[in-house]
Order: sequence, then C-alpha cells, then structure tokens
Amino acid sequence: MKYLEIEHLKKTYDDLHVLNDISLSVEAGEVVSVIGPSGSGKSTLLRCATMLETMDGGNLSYLGEKAAWEEDGRCVYAPRHELKQIRKNFGLVFQNFNLFPHYSVLKNITDAPITVGHVSRAKAEEEGMALLRQFGLEDKANAYPCQLSGGQQQRVSIARALALKPKILFFDEPTSALDPELTAEVLKVIKGLAKKKMTMIIVTHEMQFAKEISDRIIFMEDGVIRQQGTPEELFGNPDERVKEFIGKFQA
Repeated sequence: MKYLEIEHLKKTYDDLHVLNDISLSVEAGEVVSVIGPSGSGKSTLLRCATMLETMDGGNLSYLGEKAAWEEDGRCVYAPRHELKQIRKNFGLVFQNFNLFPHYSVLKNITDAPITVGHVSRAKAEEEGMALLRQFGLEDKANAYPCQLSGGQQQRVSIARALALKPKILFFDEPTSALDPELTAEVLKVIKGLAKKKMTMIIVTHEMQFAKEISDRIIFMEDGVIRQQGTPEELFGNPDERVKEFIGKFQA
C-alpha cells in the first residue's frame, strides 16, 4: 500500500525553482533515503511533503487521501478539518531537535498525544515511558532538554514523533547537529525502527548509513531527482555525477 504519493511537485521562491517536477511514492514499511549536495532541494521536499511549505504545483496524498492537488494551474489544499486528519499519518524529526525547553522530557513526549490526540494523561505517560525505555532514556523523564546531550535530545525528538503513532516518519538531517559519537547512537535508534518496518523518509549525508538501512535511495540535485534505485543499484552503478558525489564521502 502506498503511504505517500507525490506527483509533479513544484516549488519556487521568487525566480528560483527549488523543486522541479518531483514525483515519488513510498510503500508501507519502506525506508527511503534522500541524498544530494546542499541546496539540491532535499529539505524543501520534506517541508512540502509535511505541509510546512505550500506547494506551487503537483499532487500530494497520504494513504490515498488527497492533501493537495493542482487545479487551474495552482495548488489547492484539502479543507482544514481533512488536513488535520491527514497530518496524523506522519511525524517529522528536525535536525535541531525542536524540543520545548521549558517542558520536561516526558512532557515533551506526552503533550501532543494529550492535546492533539485526546489521550488520557495516564495513558500518554505510560506510553511515553515505554518509548523512553525503548531508547534508553527512562532515567531522563524528569530532566529538561538543556540537561541532555545532543544525541539524547534527538532520541527524545524521535520518541516525541512516535508518540502520535504515525504511519510514516520523516527525518531531516537527523544527525547534522551531532558529533560522530552522538551520531552513532541516533543512527542506532533509526536502524532499530527500520527493523520494525517503520516507514521512513530520511534526508541524510550519512552515506554508509543510507546504504545499510535503505530499501531505496534517491539522489537529488538542482531540484530534480537525478537517479534513484536500491542501494546496490545506486552505489554499484551510479551515473557520473552520483559517483562523484558519493566519492567525496568515501575518500
């Protein structure tokens, strides 16, 4: 089943065409990594897919439900109440964590299930503690983000995204703000989710990680998908530009 479908997505800032006719779909349980040079449109793709940015053209659907579509040369979005339901299908993990600094770790995780999901506080806290145990952070429930390492903050951020039980998780450079040691602990968490068949789209510069974890890798440049395929196809038979890009990380 297709959890996400994007067709002919376009995004422009003034005269700058950031995304040009991007089409992709993601199946249930699939892990898709998006790689490419800075400025290629990777993060904008995620922001359009999660409706943090409005599309200028194209179609966007989750589990067959239309979130946006093109009509008379412009992009039209579904009514607000429908979008509210559609948004429940996905979670987004940011590169800079975006935790609430004045909330404890547990409150960061339980706030959305209580206020958005209308889950009882007791149930939200029970499920929140289960996520903290899963990520080795049970002893940090009452700590505040400023008391955590970057790796711990990112693990809390992932737990917070999972607390709403999304069908699909988006990661926007989840390790770019971390040093190598902390990067390893976050990648371990994401690998664990992949083993559990969590559907994920991951924008990353971690080439070896992408190679290990992905069912499919997309290489973007200049707002277009230049090449995509399985890790074996992309790393084993890249076109010249992809080969040059990957080589910089493997040197």
